[in-house]
Amino acid sequence: MGILIKPIVTEKLTVQGEKLNRYGFIVDREANKLQIKAAVEQTYNVTVAEVNTANYHGKRKARYTKAGMLTGRTNHYKKAYVTLAGEDKIDFYANI
Repeated sequence: MGILIKPIVTEKLTVQGEKLNRYGFIVDREANKLQIKAAVEQTYNVTVAEVNTANYHGKRKARYTKAGMLTGRTNHYKKAYVTLAGEDKIDFYANI
């Protein structure tokens, strides 16, 4: 599996992409900022100005079923917010 797992396509990041030229990705938890920058530049052919990361801890979940109460947790993951330099843009919908 590569460094970039999937892009984050939400209302908030769509607005930031238009106004601030900033895009979000779910990335490998072991990846550092330099590896993320290189992966985005290679994949999308853009110039990256800045990379910010955030680690998210999985939350505990419980639900009631016929078989009783099931407990578990959601996965841990890491987000990367990438700001592009100049007039570069990323179009996530180009491959559809």
